[in-house]
Amino acid sequence: MSSTMSGDEQDDEIKIDQPQELCFEKSPESNEEREKRLEIERLLQEFNGCLPIQILQEIARSDHGLVTDELRRLLWPQLAGVDTTSLDPAPSLMDLQTHPEYQQVVLDVNRSLKRFPPGIPYEQRIALQDQLTVLILRVIKKYPNLRYYQGYHDVAVTFLLVVGEEVAFAVMEELSTNHFSECMQETMEATQKRLMFIWPIIDFENPQLFKFLQQSAVGTLFALPWYLTWFGHSLNSYKDVVRLYDYFLASPIYMPIFVTAAIILHRTEDLLKADCDMASVHCLLSKLPDDLPFEELLKTSSILYNKYSLTVIEKHVEELVRKEKLQRQIEERRIQERRKQIARNARNGSNNLSKWLPQMLTPKSMIVTTAFSILVGICAYYYKNQYLSAGVS
Repeated sequence: MSSTMSGDEQDDEIKIDQPQELCFEKSPESNEEREKRLEIERLLQEFNGCLPIQILQEIARSDHGLVTDELRRLLWPQLAGVDTTSLDPAPSLMDLQTHPEYQQVVLDVNRSLKRFPPGIPYEQRIALQDQLTVLILRVIKKYPNLRYYQGYHDVAVTFLLVVGEEVAFAVMEELSTNHFSECMQETMEATQKRLMFIWPIIDFENPQLFKFLQQSAVGTLFALPWYLTWFGHSLNSYKDVVRLYDYFLASPIYMPIFVTAAIILHRTEDLLKADCDMASVHCLLSKLPDDLPFEELLKTSSILYNKYSLTVIEKHVEELVRKEKLQRQIEERRIQERRKQIARNARNGSNNLSKWLPQMLTPKSMIVTTAFSILVGICAYYYKNQYLSAGVS
């Protein structure tokens, strides 16, 4: 396996395919969800609307998360560390049209229609798109060291839909300078290295699966949109997206890596049945099933995070990189040796031909060759005349 990305994957401009169409269909509230919602509402009353951060994080990580968007509208800013009492008003879209990234942001926002609720009035959708464009440009204008990437709009649109434009800016500002700061560097080198943290976790938990993935040379491109968008780009269910956002807002910043590993481990049986080649494995991994048991996967992710320290994982990654570099050097030497051998064979062949031709082209051989050619010509002329006289052309 190429633990790092292939050459195409290492381009500074990472292209992400079209997002999945998001299903906003609401399912009936289960008894467990109702009980948790009532418990959160009770705690909000007890603490006058501002929960202690440790209690809030535990609620957001545990089963069903924050349950409803009404509660998320109140509690997501608290999880992100945002003070909603001192928010700056949003500028107009016209004020931001001169920004160098304006055209790219507008293109991406226009492609994000599948992430908006279906059936909303045209005027409302256009207003939301303009708000999303302003939201993104405000962040990268305020922090010129942060580089916009495709997929950033998938994160921003989720917060826009839940908490509104001004609060969403404050949340995205906080996340962009912390959780997503590696993704917003000049190149994707840091992000690519971070994605490699998947492999030690897989190796520690299931060496057989790790070996299979290594042999398939699948790389980490399949997981890039998951990491860049907190899975918001790749999931079909809005309910799943906001549930994951509950969990990530309440967790350490690298938790998406552990969720990715948990998903791969969960799909071990399907993966080991696949053909062990890059195309087959990448195709299987890049498409997330609609029925992933996210509550179970999030529990597994927390266990994995507590089980393996980032220091241990990073050392394992460095060892993988060292082995891969050594293997690449061996392959390059083999290629160079093959090229030299081909060149030597070509020179030897040319020398042998130059020695052989003078020996063959002696006066005697020239006479024999000429006589043979004349004989062939006479026979051809004779048989042609025979055919013509018989009326055959």
